[in-house]
Amino acid sequence: MTHSRTSDTDAIDGRRFRDVLGNFPTSVVAITTTDAEERPHGMVVGTFTSVSLDPPLVSFLADRSSTTLRTIRAAGRFCANALAGNQERLSRKLATGPAGQRFEGTTWQASSLGNPVLDGIVAWVDCAVEQVVEIGDHLLVVGRVHDLRVESPKTPLLFFRGGYGDYMSSAGLLLDSLVGWHEIGR
Repeated sequence: MTHSRTSDTDAIDGRRFRDVLGNFPTSVVAITTTDAEERPHGMVVGTFTSVSLDPPLVSFLADRSSTTLRTIRAAGRFCANALAGNQERLSRKLATGPAGQRFEGTTWQASSLGNPVLDGIVAWVDCAVEQVVEIGDHLLVVGRVHDLRVESPKTPLLFFRGGYGDYMSSAGLLLDSLVGWHEIGR
């Protein structure tokens, strides 16, 4: 069997790249920190992952122009909050709201490092910045884990094909489309 593959990365336009990668479901994680005046700052990423068990390291990617990333770098610490399936509104607020208003009406507790741990989440990982690496138009932030905890048995919020869902509803929709159940009854 022969497959034709493009080796010219210039042939991959940004829209096609996003459309195809949108088929890889990602967890929705709020990365939080505080500034020198202990004001909370946060952003949403879909790139949080474990890196190493020994030492315990995690990472996320952020656009190099992110003002929250500048605050994280200055603080030298962050907390990764795995948002729950019912926290889409919070995700949207942290992702697109004006920086000074992202935490209005949001309850949180300070971690031992001083980072916001959001109420109602699935789990959190509290970290000190270990390393920041430039990769393309993003920065890879690696954090050394200082503390972590599962907060609830809720299902996580996911981002899939350009939209939000929780694990159960997103998995059900995907399975339905794969087996053709969406055609039954038409």
